[in-house]
Amino acid sequence: MAPLVPKSGDAVFASVERVNAELFTLTYGAIVRQLLTDLEEVEEVNKQLDQMGYNIGVRLIDEFLAKSNVSRCVDFRETADVIAKVGFKMFLGVAATVTNWDAEGTTCSLVLEDNPLVDFVELPDTCQGLRYCNILSGVVRGALEMVSMKTEITWIRDMLNGDDAYELRVKLLKQVPEEYPYKDDE
Repeated sequence: MAPLVPKSGDAVFASVERVNAELFTLTYGAIVRQLLTDLEEVEEVNKQLDQMGYNIGVRLIDEFLAKSNVSRCVDFRETADVIAKVGFKMFLGVAATVTNWDAEGTTCSLVLEDNPLVDFVELPDTCQGLRYCNILSGVVRGALEMVSMKTEITWIRDMLNGDDAYELRVKLLKQVPEEYPYKDDE
């Protein structure tokens, strides 16, 4: 049997079930709007969106690994590349660019030129400081944690706030060693 070859982001995107983009965008917008109504504080909404994303990422990594045929990445650089080129393409239909690596290779930026979550969105002045797409930072953080990478994710640029792109800064805090519940040598 031939070894499984990792699928490209385009190949995976073409083979997965999709929901209507407008329905997805409008549903997400309704969730953000409801959070703003319920929580009233923008910073609390940002935290809630991040936590929702984290919970999604924890579960989404299983589907990603099952459908993408990606093998274990050798380092954080390769992991970031897979997230940008396969993960974002698979689930959002857009690819990201990995840039701005630090000297240690533990911090980089994921830059999105396009973001389907923000179609039809304009932020009112009352929502200054809202990280509308904060769910994405939580998804990335949750997924990476499930593959033993503790990370910190922050938004650097946001087109809803007048920037030229969407930029997530991903910092690897530590690589958590995997623990196995049973010893094979006994």
